Amino acid sequence: MSGGGPAQHQGLTAERWSRFSPDQRILMIANELHRASRCLARGEEVGLAASYERALRLTDLTVALAGRPALRRELLRWRGLLAESLLAGGDAAGHRRLLEALLWFTPEAARQRPFLLGAGVSPAEGESS
Repeated sequence: MSGGGPAQHQGLTAERWSRFSPDQRILMIANELHRASRCLARGEEVGLAASYERALRLTDLTVALAGRPALRRELLRWRGLLAESLLAGGDAAGHRRLLEALLWFTPEAARQRPFLLGAGVSPAEGESS
């Protein structure tokens, strides 16, 4: 099992979460999905579920603070897909699509795609390598 179960972010308040930039919030959710990637690769179902639950919690906080209605709407759609994946137990291809979609939410997160998704992924549109 991965370290720190779902309780890891239980005490995190919207006030504290609001101190982070939207880029940082998306990247912290991506960090949970990266943890989930490792659990998925090792077949650790409990760790995978815990990582997804933490990502859902952080997504809920991010939705609550989303100032732009379009961002809130897209985050809620993405959250629904994450919740479905949690209930289904996750699969490698679906998990990668979730992470890839999340990284397009902000410009800074999009620039992290090559680092989080591996070789062969181009930087964000308009960016040079």
